[in-house]
Amino acid sequence: MAQVPASAEPVTIVPEALPSVSLGTVFNKGLELENSHRWGEALSHYEDALRKHRNNEKLQLRHDMVKLHYSLDRRYHDRSFRQSLSALDRQQALTLFSELLQKTDTHYVKVPRWRELGLRGARALDVALQEREFVSTNKLQATADRIAKLRQELFHILNNRTLKNANDLVAYASEVAQRAEAQIGLTPSATVMEFVAATANGLDDYSAYLTADQLREVYSQIEGNFVGLGVELKAEEGALLIVHVIPGSPAERAGIVANDRIVAVDSKSTSELSTDEAAAMLTGTEGSWVRVTAYSPGKQPRVINVRREHVEVPSLEDVKIVDKDFGIAYLKIPTFQKTTSRDLEAALWDLHRKGMRSLILDLRKNPGGLLTSSVEVADKFLTQGSIVSTRGRSAQEDFNYQAHYGGTWRVPLVVLIDEDSASASEIFAGAIKDNNRGIIVGSTSFGKGTVQGIFPLGYAGAGIRLTTAKFFSPNGTPISRHGVEPDVNVHNVARPTADGLALANLGQATDAILEAGLEAARSRMAAR
Repeated sequence: MAQVPASAEPVTIVPEALPSVSLGTVFNKGLELENSHRWGEALSHYEDALRKHRNNEKLQLRHDMVKLHYSLDRRYHDRSFRQSLSALDRQQALTLFSELLQKTDTHYVKVPRWRELGLRGARALDVALQEREFVSTNKLQATADRIAKLRQELFHILNNRTLKNANDLVAYASEVAQRAEAQIGLTPSATVMEFVAATANGLDDYSAYLTADQLREVYSQIEGNFVGLGVELKAEEGALLIVHVIPGSPAERAGIVANDRIVAVDSKSTSELSTDEAAAMLTGTEGSWVRVTAYSPGKQPRVINVRREHVEVPSLEDVKIVDKDFGIAYLKIPTFQKTTSRDLEAALWDLHRKGMRSLILDLRKNPGGLLTSSVEVADKFLTQGSIVSTRGRSAQEDFNYQAHYGGTWRVPLVVLIDEDSASASEIFAGAIKDNNRGIIVGSTSFGKGTVQGIFPLGYAGAGIRLTTAKFFSPNGTPISRHGVEPDVNVHNVARPTADGLALANLGQATDAILEAGLEAARSRMAAR
């Protein structure tokens, strides 16, 4: 079969005008969330605003301050982190910090700005000393005046120090830890761990210190399995919004659906919990039960008992023929994980036997996953040419991924993306677009054009996620902060569908992006 080139001229479909929000409104809403200590919601709020106003320095400052609060809140509700505070002595904590900085110096995509990282460490401890959870967990008995004096000294010490390398930063953290122990009785490990987390989390939006539990969770996501209810959550006005329910999961069997709000977990209101604390209450020992109070918009709250189980995250969803007349198949890739390429190959052969002559591949809300997985998937549809290139600070991070002829599917292709399609999904979409292999339909993708590596650390079972390289589409276009532009640009807002039967079969009767994708697929098939 001949390959179908992308449209020469981008097409824009705008079903309905979208309202704009002033910066004043953005700041007012952000400060309201901050004053309520709803750090997770505040962080999401500022992140959304920065996507529209990337260079606004006031927004950047508010975002970073909220990020410090949110990170602190997460750590102090993390069992493994609290255990590390009591298990690590002063020298072990400093050794962990030194190891983290050496890995940063070796692998990070840019030369670290040591003084800025030192300043962020001081700010993190300054924030922590004002937080009740930090004070109570570390059993501080010092007076407010003594704590205030130490907060001032943090920056005085910094101003009198030269921070040009990792060793300078460790020495600064060591002096601060010594002063904090002498003046307010704060254990050195608690002080140093604020520098550890602040340094890693301050490199960029994607690098981070990983506690032992967080590191295990990352590995579980890569493998595609975990113990829980099988839902994807995000904070929303004191509740947990169900963004996605994994097919076949305990949550789905219990009747929980996307857009439900969980307002209580085991009779405890989510408005009294941090997002991570509430989400952690949903996980637990396999076979145990949790009681959640959930409600759907416009309906009465309902109490549901759900059994925690080992959940396999499917690498594909909704694999089916959606238009028998044109032979149009559809499948969704929710994330790129270890098994995606293998599972996709099996699904494509099954669809081929059922009459597939064209394929719609849905990457909307796909946050990414494994770079190698997205490369393997792209290679299934490309006979030759570049898929993606990565460039880092060291030559060992520079790779050029090329397509191979063997095993290529030449079926006409339509790829759906949106503003939540990120990282590995952008690699795939960029490869398909730049090689004129298919039609990209939807809205501009997120613009996360960086590669992260996971590096275990020698103490506390912890690790660090580091940005090691940036990636570029086959045409040499940087994805970072730009995203992938669709050939057919669609704002997905509710409106009547032109093909109720086919879209209703997918449970998305008002899905404008999918509707446009179907139309693009039909047009290409009719032209053939």
